[in-house]
Amino acid sequence: MEFNRFGLTPIVIFNVIIWLFFTLAYFYQAVYIIRVLLRGTVKLPSTKRQHRYAFFIAAHNEELVIGNLVRSILSQDYPRELMDVFVVCDACTDDTHDRAEEAGAIVWDRNDLARKGKSWAMDYGFNRILDEYGDRYEAFIVMDADNLVSPDYLSIMNQAFDAGYLVCTSYRNSKNFDSSWISSAYALWFMREAKFLNNARMMVGTSCAISGSGWMVSERIVRGMHGWDFHTLTEDIQFSSFCCANNIQVGYAPAEFFDEQPVTLKASWIQRMRWTKGFYQVFFSYGRDLVKGVGKGRFASYDMLMTIAPGMILTLLSFFVNATYLGVGSLSHGFIATQGELAMCLGSLVMTFASMYVVFFVLAVITTVSERKHIHAQKHWRIVTNLFTFPLFMMTYVPITVVALFKKVEWVPTKHDIAVNVDDVMAGGAQG
Repeated sequence: MEFNRFGLTPIVIFNVIIWLFFTLAYFYQAVYIIRVLLRGTVKLPSTKRQHRYAFFIAAHNEELVIGNLVRSILSQDYPRELMDVFVVCDACTDDTHDRAEEAGAIVWDRNDLARKGKSWAMDYGFNRILDEYGDRYEAFIVMDADNLVSPDYLSIMNQAFDAGYLVCTSYRNSKNFDSSWISSAYALWFMREAKFLNNARMMVGTSCAISGSGWMVSERIVRGMHGWDFHTLTEDIQFSSFCCANNIQVGYAPAEFFDEQPVTLKASWIQRMRWTKGFYQVFFSYGRDLVKGVGKGRFASYDMLMTIAPGMILTLLSFFVNATYLGVGSLSHGFIATQGELAMCLGSLVMTFASMYVVFFVLAVITTVSERKHIHAQKHWRIVTNLFTFPLFMMTYVPITVVALFKKVEWVPTKHDIAVNVDDVMAGGAQG
């Protein structure tokens, strides 16, 4: 029986395969969304005791924001004697050291210009804390200098640690949602990641993934690794993949902290280029281990594999194949492709991007409605316009994915200059 009788020409079969792959591969995330909409936010058990924590911050020229973070940590509703804040000033040339110390942090300077960056500062800081303080702290909580934490942040994180989670992430919100359409898109993505990915993972009992800052790791894990041994461009997702490959379950706690987002497309492009290149590094380093985990029936391995896999590459492949077939077929005057096939190719090209826009628009609507109480913005109109610009922001990952394949990418610090406190954010956000 010939496939052509049913209109199943090679290009049609190709498009059906691509569509089926994406639908089946990521269908579980739609299930996540439904479960969260029905069940809300995960409930953690009450704590039996309050544990002792060390907040760790790697800072490079963060004099404008570091003080507000340290003060927000030390003013939480958690016993002061059970937490300390450590700041490693990594090759700073400003007053970060003095501002952090004035706010109450324990501050160390590091000036290793050959090994710059957050991951190397973490390795230095963790080792020094372990050497000088022994087993005083039961877990480390990693923050970025531009962050702020809510008053009950540590109390909620303590619930997860007390429940037995050795690694745990939290709810990443934004302190400058309405600074620009770029910052709004970032904020919405991180809310979606917290509520509809990590929160859902926690509900179904699978492993979560840490992202950037606002996460906790047990002192036992750090001591067992003799510091910090993750130095790709995205050490956070590398550590998440390591945990998944080694069957260490990462938990999630709905403890809220606030992050400063890039405001311009240029700054965002540079940051996301590093992220994308880092995802490639992690995929090629841990992909095989995760596939083995999938073979052993570990859903967490499959989830992490889908997280780090370069899915945009398939989107680009689909676009390239259909565009090539359309161009060559048109020139062949019916010899290679019929008018019906050419129309299908054209429709496929349009639908590739139209479907991307629609999917991200729906995600934006669901997240905005669900997390509306967490959105702090003075420009309320930005909340509405973000529904329409968020898909455009996400589609800029398409060229980033291509460029990151070939471009050499190095770690570049992101400038932070929005100096606000938690009260300012809760009163309506920060302008930038």
